[in-house]
Amino acid sequence: MTKNLNVKKLSLFVATIFTLTLTTSSTPPPADQEPKAAAQNVRTIVIDAGHGGHDAGARGRQSNEKDIALSVALKLGKKIEDEMPGVKVLFTRKTDVFIPLYERPAVANKNKADLFISIHCNSADADRRVKNSRGRYVNTVVRNPSVRGTETFVCGFNRLGSQDVAIRENASILLEDNYKENYGGFDPKDPSSMIVFQLMKNQYRRESIRLASNMQDEFVRNSRVNRGVQELSLAVLATAGMPSVLTEIGFISSPDEEEYMLSANGQTEIVTNLFNAIKTYKTSVER
Repeated sequence: MTKNLNVKKLSLFVATIFTLTLTTSSTPPPADQEPKAAAQNVRTIVIDAGHGGHDAGARGRQSNEKDIALSVALKLGKKIEDEMPGVKVLFTRKTDVFIPLYERPAVANKNKADLFISIHCNSADADRRVKNSRGRYVNTVVRNPSVRGTETFVCGFNRLGSQDVAIRENASILLEDNYKENYGGFDPKDPSSMIVFQLMKNQYRRESIRLASNMQDEFVRNSRVNRGVQELSLAVLATAGMPSVLTEIGFISSPDEEEYMLSANGQTEIVTNLFNAIKTYKTSVER
């Protein structure tokens, strides 16, 4: 029943193509142009560690995205529990298991969460088919170690030139059983089909942007490269009925950033950045 309901909801979306890329200095639309959800107290936060199980996510030289994301997610949850009295933390996963994308925001919806935060690592590496010395084409990974920085996404619409991240993150769908049934025929390899992932809760767009901007501001305070806040069609955010963001905490394809994200000090700084962003957001909506 849940799967059929998800399919019906996705099938009702209107295929309207537009995109908007925002930086942390962007100003949301005026109130008369963008409906604003009534502010509410932040009492329940769902933290989603990206990927998991047989879905390793992006691969670095010495680690997998799924492991870094889980470690940061668990530490962030503990810090919230320890330092935000009255706030309940739920996780989409607490171990190395595979959770289908559509089930992740469903955890937040079922528990009437006030925030949904998905944690990921970025990658600039790319799979390519190249001709070897024998003239045969082989699959290889083209390394791009110079790309660095953090960026945070809210659910929106893709521009044609900004689909790499969405394609990579949504590719996890292919590892699910009956993914076409679960997502109404969505094919994560086909950029044109991503249009089905329009926002189901437009009234939470403003709050999502606010939280995402807070996160980027905090990363900048630690001298991280700021790649801004963007709207993108991401399946893991598409059905979340509350402010929701996907934050890319660094490039696992960069040896330096991979080392940083693996280190105890790096993870402590990242967790502190995310915690401070959540605290700032909470204070602003509970005034």
